[in-house]
Amino acid sequence: MSKASKILCPVERAAKIVGNRWTALIMRDLLLNPSRRYQDLQTSLAGIPPNTLSARLQMLEENGIVERRLYQAHPPRAEYVLTDKGRELGPVIRAMRDWGRKHA
Repeated sequence: MSKASKILCPVERAAKIVGNRWTALIMRDLLLNPSRRYQDLQTSLAGIPPNTLSARLQMLEENGIVERRLYQAHPPRAEYVLTDKGRELGPVIRAMRDWGRKHA
């Protein structure tokens, strides 16, 4: 663990992962669907720039939240699935949904 991550409070560390624009919506889609292809996410998240989707998926993968699985070799095609660590964020995303229904 880097020195910077040690000084952040747990809420701040979590917010660094799921607090970016679009990240919670990517998580929502992956919680609702066992696996999603890049194009599925692009279609579902109308308006997300392709480079942003790629960056968010890469960040989630680097943090152990999603796993990228190849399902076709030529040309290479991948699907994204939540890891156990990612599925543990389910209650957080559901709480955000419930709060949004009640207050937004």
